[in-house]
Amino acid sequence: MERVAHRTCPLCEATCGLTLTLQDRELVKVRGDDEDVFSKGYLCPKAIALIDLERDPDIVRTPLIREGEGFREASWDEAFELITEKLGGILSEHGRDAVAVYLGNPNAHNLAGSLYAKPLLKSLGTRNIYSATTVDQMPKQLAGGLMFGTGLSVPIPDVDNTSYLLILGANPFVSNGSLLTAPDLPGRLRALRRRGGKLVVADPRRTRTAEEADEHLSIVPGTDAHFLFAIVQTLFADGLVSLGRLEQHTAGVEEVRALAQPFTPEAAEPVCGIPAETIRRIARELAAAKTAAVYARIGTCTQEFGTLASWLVDVINVLTGNLDRPGGALFTKPAAGSPTTAGAPGKGRGVRTGRHRSRVRGAPEVLGELPVACLAEEILTPGEGRVRALITLAGNPVVSTPDATTLARAFDALDFMVSIDIYINDTTRHADVILPGEPALSRSHYDVAFYALSCRNIARYSPAINPVPDGQIPEWQVLLRMTGIAAGAADATVEQLDEMVAREVLARGLRNPSSPANGVEEDEAWKAVGDRTGPERLLDILLRSGPYGDAFGREPDGLSLELLEQHPHGIDLGPLQPRIPEILRTPSGMIELAPEPIVADCARLSESLGRRRNGALVLIGRRQLRSNNSWMHNLPLLAGGSNKCTLHIHPDDASRFGIAEGGAVTVTSSAGSVRIEAEVTDEVMPGVVSIPHGWGAADDGVRAAVAGGQARTNSNVLAPSDMIDPLSGNAVLNGIPVTITPA
Repeated sequence: MERVAHRTCPLCEATCGLTLTLQDRELVKVRGDDEDVFSKGYLCPKAIALIDLERDPDIVRTPLIREGEGFREASWDEAFELITEKLGGILSEHGRDAVAVYLGNPNAHNLAGSLYAKPLLKSLGTRNIYSATTVDQMPKQLAGGLMFGTGLSVPIPDVDNTSYLLILGANPFVSNGSLLTAPDLPGRLRALRRRGGKLVVADPRRTRTAEEADEHLSIVPGTDAHFLFAIVQTLFADGLVSLGRLEQHTAGVEEVRALAQPFTPEAAEPVCGIPAETIRRIARELAAAKTAAVYARIGTCTQEFGTLASWLVDVINVLTGNLDRPGGALFTKPAAGSPTTAGAPGKGRGVRTGRHRSRVRGAPEVLGELPVACLAEEILTPGEGRVRALITLAGNPVVSTPDATTLARAFDALDFMVSIDIYINDTTRHADVILPGEPALSRSHYDVAFYALSCRNIARYSPAINPVPDGQIPEWQVLLRMTGIAAGAADATVEQLDEMVAREVLARGLRNPSSPANGVEEDEAWKAVGDRTGPERLLDILLRSGPYGDAFGREPDGLSLELLEQHPHGIDLGPLQPRIPEILRTPSGMIELAPEPIVADCARLSESLGRRRNGALVLIGRRQLRSNNSWMHNLPLLAGGSNKCTLHIHPDDASRFGIAEGGAVTVTSSAGSVRIEAEVTDEVMPGVVSIPHGWGAADDGVRAAVAGGQARTNSNVLAPSDMIDPLSGNAVLNGIPVTITPA
């Protein structure tokens, strides 16, 4: 029987609405949902691959236990008994910090991972928490936290209304946006130009976005902070600083003025490669535009001055009067709540780092995490406190994090490893137990993370379309059973654990002074949600106690999960609105334009003004349209075509090093060497080579037939684990010094 269902795409941050056609339980067609309140029918090529994802024969569908060099299928009870024995023994003998956790990017695309990973981490009580955040956006979250008060205080460019947009280190015509949830972002950027606005892109590559822009500035990798500071210096020197209404809410302007003095456009030009007169013109255009915004993403985060670059983006937005106003950069107010809607408005504890440090190199904790670049040494270095066990949740760090070769060796040295994942990949092949989640269409969906970073306030819920297949367990139940084991309560039922988690979330919502549900009696609120279970109950609590919530009946016209179920195409909650000072959670109650940790790090940036490349090569990554995470390379509809794992090299450099088009090249860094096919192109600037991220699929033990048949050079073999941004702990993946030779 044919049926039609509506669903949010879970494959990237754009969160496009889909219309799915199923024949009985089999997905046979995917198209954009024309009635979706946010995406209005748009979808990118990745969405079609949901068909392949549902059918992929390589997906793990039953627990696996290591046996010799391979795995055997096991029952759920057998798998959990083994985990209870091994993990419990390590916790008892060696303490909580002997167990590490790695959370992969797909957790943010998964309602169960978004809501139930936190109870697991709390029950483990380990300081050894790592995630994809420190190979991605930690500098932006830290900079926002220091300036505005929380790790999710991230200003979002108002792309639908701005008249001038400067983009650095981002390629939204391919990525569809990152820390900027905006379906059809390419269409929105084209609309910006059609209405007379200007789009400027600074990037070492002539990306798809750069080709569509009014102006492309070729910038030396790793020098975005120098370029941005020169813009700041020009704004002060030319008398162009105008904070508008934010002046009374901002501290540290004069300190920033003093910090900017060394970074004249003339001083920045030989470092970043952008002419001084161009830097001055960009600064003046930003100041003169009717509305403007600066937006920077992963290319600026994954460099040695990532936090400073992320900070300077919003310094410019503040100094030009474009922060927190329509057409500039605004803060989302998410329906399910976030740290920016919790606590007393206008003031808070702010963000502190270094509450503990990694055992080996002493790297500081940031937002509850240690740098993933430290993980291998925490396993391999002997001594008290060594990591002996690892839990990975939907992640493939052997492909996606630095010094991949050493990390793979470290995983083999663990006493015990558990992976919650649907693939045997480069990481999970090292596990002792693999626990799979249910198919994508058998789980409900709500983008808790991405609606907190959206260019428009919306809410959209997707119920499960198919039942969970026989013999499989929903991932939220898997995570709860792991939580019970970690807490020493392996005999606790899923129902008991789920109610405990739900009541804790409810109590927190009712205590929140910013919530419309503040003060509602807990027993009364529980009656409204107690009949639900699992992620649906937690989501209902978050919505009802969120900023638009029905307050468990107190506000009858407010949001609830029931209301979203009645609106399968979503509910539009309106454009982003100014939120300062209400959004601030800094101890001073002000925008901290010159936070002390950032001020201290500016000396390091000043010292780098004297650097010159002198003909050396540096490596950068690149994003591909039909790829987001490594597992996508195993889906036939996304394999091949424009997704090519090649080394981009400029014709001048190819001639200089004797590299031929299509020839094999050996690329070497301080971390290792790889062999890869060369693609000679002027898309990259001279002195820069580029390899796409996310490729892996080792020959031994990986079950990925499609991915294994493609060229699959792992660029993170070349990423040294000792290269990190010292403030955020983020790995340096762009601007890595390399040498190349014909292979």
